[in-house]
Amino acid sequence: MYGTIARMRLKSGMESQMQALMEEYKKLNIRGYVRSTVYRMDEDLGEYYLAVVFENRDAYQANAQSPEQDARYQRMAELLDGDPEWHDGEIVSIG
Repeated sequence: MYGTIARMRLKSGMESQMQALMEEYKKLNIRGYVRSTVYRMDEDLGEYYLAVVFENRDAYQANAQSPEQDARYQRMAELLDGDPEWHDGEIVSIG
C-alpha cells in the first residue's frame, strides 16, 4: 500500500466545512483509494493531519495527477491557512 500524510492548518471557523468535504470524499469512487483519516491535534486545535491510503503507488500517483483531484485539492486549499506539508511513502504496516 502507499499513501500520504499532510500536516495542515485550518483557517479559523473552517472545521465544519472540512468535515463536510471529507464526507463528500467518502462517496467518491477513486480507483485504488482505501481510506483517509483526519486528526486534530490536542495541543493546537488549528493543526490537522490528513492520512490517505491507496492500494499501491501507481493508483496514488494516478489520482494525484488527475484534474479531478486537483479540483478537489483546490476546494480543500480554500479552507487552509497556508500550504500543507506533504509526506508520501510506502505503508509498511496497518494494525
